[in-house]
Amino acid sequence: MFKRISALMLAGLTALAVTSCGSEGGGTGGDAGAGGGKDDAIVMGFSQVGAESGWRTANTKSVQEAAQAAGIELKFSDAQQKQENQIKAIRSFIQQRVDVIAFSPVVESGWDPVLNEAKRANIPVILTDRAVDSQDTSLYKTFLGSDFVEEGRKAGQWLVEEYKDSDETVNIVELQGTTGSAPANDRKAGFAEVIGKDPKFKIIASQTGDFTRAKGKEVMEAFLKAHPDIDVLYAHNDDMGLGAIEAIEGAGKKPGEDIKIITVDAVRDGMQALADGKINFIVECSPLLGPQLMDLAKKIVAGEQVPPRVVTEETTFTQEQAKEALPSRQY
Repeated sequence: MFKRISALMLAGLTALAVTSCGSEGGGTGGDAGAGGGKDDAIVMGFSQVGAESGWRTANTKSVQEAAQAAGIELKFSDAQQKQENQIKAIRSFIQQRVDVIAFSPVVESGWDPVLNEAKRANIPVILTDRAVDSQDTSLYKTFLGSDFVEEGRKAGQWLVEEYKDSDETVNIVELQGTTGSAPANDRKAGFAEVIGKDPKFKIIASQTGDFTRAKGKEVMEAFLKAHPDIDVLYAHNDDMGLGAIEAIEGAGKKPGEDIKIITVDAVRDGMQALADGKINFIVECSPLLGPQLMDLAKKIVAGEQVPPRVVTEETTFTQEQAKEALPSRQY
């Protein structure tokens, strides 16, 4: 099943690897890496959610660079946040007889038919960053990514601690991620689990911002018009939080003071806003999954057993911690 690649093809693949990082193009995207100049390279088909945020761009770069370093030929596809594009890409990978398929699901549901097709073709599948809600766990070998529920809990725990000495109602608005996606579902659930123990915490509005800065700004503007008494914003990622900051400032309020802000990810722009006091707390979600993904792919193709769940290690950041971390931040 391994592919032999000519020197001419390798040159073309290497050129694509340089130009495709962070690309927003659709389709199967061609090859975005090369087999390190070796015959019989492992071929991985990788379907990315899109390029909706700084986190996603860093994640794509990590996967592409790790594939090249590991000598794995990477066939990269950008789904542009559409499930139908991912399903089409996965079917294309199956037709091309790749050795392993990895993908970050746009949403949690609706994957069983195409994953069964991969299973019948004896092509192993790795879920990365996001999970699926299938009851048939034999459809994939492992899931590599963060514990999104725990991220939501960490956000809630900071909020509870921040208002522990107050008896007044705390009005919260929530910018959710893409509707139906695992991080949106789980970050919402973890946060609600923690703050739900104290009736003073009230979520007065909750709406998707699609994980984008532009949508985060748009939805926050609507929140501010409808609710003049917002105390806290909980955004499911930094980019939506950064868009919301623009809306808050546009309304004549001070982000981080008039409205406290909690976000998830810890990308550089978010960390800078935290260091500047415009965000109050960030829960880390590392995008640098590439090396772990390639290691798992090699083991799976070699027939080795891997854990069904691999959780990435992550932390949280306050303003002072962000200032310390920024100089060496990789993304």
